[in-house]
Amino acid sequence: MADWLLAIILGLVEGLTEFIPVSSTGHLLLLGHFLGFESTGKTFEIVIQLGALLAIISVYFKRLWTLATRWPFDAEARRFLIGLLVAFAPAVVIGVFAYDFIKLVLFETPVVICVALIIGGILLLMLDRMKKVPVYLEADRYPMRIYLLIGLFQCLAMIPGVSRSGATIAGGLLLGTDKRSAAEFSFFLALPTMGAAVAYDLLQNWERLDFSDAGLIAIGFVTAFLTALAVVKLLLDFVSRHGFAPFAWWRIVVGVVGLVLLGLGVGA
Repeated sequence: MADWLLAIILGLVEGLTEFIPVSSTGHLLLLGHFLGFESTGKTFEIVIQLGALLAIISVYFKRLWTLATRWPFDAEARRFLIGLLVAFAPAVVIGVFAYDFIKLVLFETPVVICVALIIGGILLLMLDRMKKVPVYLEADRYPMRIYLLIGLFQCLAMIPGVSRSGATIAGGLLLGTDKRSAAEFSFFLALPTMGAAVAYDLLQNWERLDFSDAGLIAIGFVTAFLTALAVVKLLLDFVSRHGFAPFAWWRIVVGVVGLVLLGLGVGA
């Protein structure tokens, strides 16, 4: 397969899966395993995530600008920023201390990814069918306790295949949020979480980074940005109408197919 085509495929996968509850990391790692792709120091995989992050900033720029400029004298804006930091804090602590285990063990074990995809899909199906009247309908008005607990749920996504957005959304639903606000809050929480994760990855791999394939990285980055932009704009309405069942079934199918291919020795 031509390198440029592979870059487009991986960019599409990153953009399409980063903000839906199917685990972009799990998909990228499995694809890389089966296609035999791995860039030096994972430069490609790290940088294209910034494309997806830029999509969130583009869609929510007005609200983000308002938060950035009004928080010193607007109590509601300040409270939401504090809530984001509270939700983000557990990932910082656990991510730093467990970084080596996550990257060197979990990320290198495709079976773990497949099993996590299947289990996560089953749990998401159960949550989607749960008859529970939501209590919290606006992402910027959750109680601080809810922000902290959602942040703890997010830490489950350090297991590849769990899904960062899936963990935060599932946590929100269990804690009484509605589907739309849970998905929206996962977008906002992605900004500090993904930003810090990419920065930390770059720092840890600085000596191994290789930008010699800058053209391929650019293709992947732009592809991830454009596809993530479409996902972010469409996801909230889609979830409001269809729930999370389509994503749950997709996870299960990908996990099962991955286990079958691993059993057949594909990509070994």
